[in-house]
Amino acid sequence: MAIDRRHFLIGTAMTLASAQASHAFAGVLDDEQFGITSGDLIAACRRPDGTYSVVILSVDGSILRELPLEGRGHDIALNQAGGEAVVFARRPGSFALAFDIHGRREPVLFTTPANRHFYGHGTFSRDGRLLYATEHDNGTRAGVIGVYDASGGYRRIGEFPTYGVGPHEAILLADGKTLAVANGGIETHVEPGMTGREKLNVETMQPSLAFVDSSSGRLISQHMQSDGLHKLSIRHLAQDASGAIWFGCQWEGAAGGTPELIGCAGIDTPLRIIEPADPMGARLAGYIGSVAISGDGRLIAASAPRAGRIVYVDTQRRAIVGETLLMDSCAIIAASEKSFAMTSGMGIVQVDAPDHTHLSTMTFPGRSFDNHVRMII
Repeated sequence: MAIDRRHFLIGTAMTLASAQASHAFAGVLDDEQFGITSGDLIAACRRPDGTYSVVILSVDGSILRELPLEGRGHDIALNQAGGEAVVFARRPGSFALAFDIHGRREPVLFTTPANRHFYGHGTFSRDGRLLYATEHDNGTRAGVIGVYDASGGYRRIGEFPTYGVGPHEAILLADGKTLAVANGGIETHVEPGMTGREKLNVETMQPSLAFVDSSSGRLISQHMQSDGLHKLSIRHLAQDASGAIWFGCQWEGAAGGTPELIGCAGIDTPLRIIEPADPMGARLAGYIGSVAISGDGRLIAASAPRAGRIVYVDTQRRAIVGETLLMDSCAIIAASEKSFAMTSGMGIVQVDAPDHTHLSTMTFPGRSFDNHVRMII
């Protein structure tokens, strides 16, 4: 990638903690064939002993592979072509672990610079050579996209702005060039005596959906929430078959005023919140934890873990067409053309369809799966 110096702030090369990584993952790699196949899932979790790991789960209900994490993980970026995954620390963590799905190479532990932290999400370039991660600048409190060389030990080679505060999920669009970035608008800060999760600007939030050129960092377009919805933080994203970007939100206002939480937009199309005939915002407890697109690109699944619900949206009709009830279920991913796999904090992995068809349930006692899951295809 040619780095456009007008938009990138080139960072110094990091020194990877190779000794620490070798110690942490001693014995992970051997000649064992993991038997990982299409349809297996990757998720971060809390283990029965209270420590954290990232696991690969088989479709038959067993754990195929497990790698320890130094803290709680959040989402996973998956390079399907290269067979590599990166799990990010939960905000405001600064570590990420890159690993070959099939165990052919030693895992790589890497970190943000000292004045940055991850927001838990990232995505690979189409060719798999670069990793883009949503990050926080502790100095300016602005959002940035950190750029890492996936072919060179995940050395950080630059960054560009997200054009907002509190970026959460970023996805690479079908054109292979444009990043859609959910700027949540919530300002946080890491300093002594603070966890880095305190919300400092709820009254003045400015959530936005930004479209950014991944090769130059240039802002292509940006859509802001309306003044009346400035406390509706945009968090998670998925692109449907028509190219529209669907988003799930988190309400930071009074519970009595909870609006609808799911909407769509495009590069040249402003934000539109869908308004079901039966209001859902309060019933979803003001929080969408993850969104996913079905295999045929026509259905969106949106999880509401605080309410124990997953709702399904027909992207053409822009209407809610079904729901699944599953306590503390957040992570969700397409399992087929019209079904979804979901995990819960209760150690459950379940596959359902929007028409209330239940396909399978697997239980992993003592484990608590985190907010996101990815599927190997």
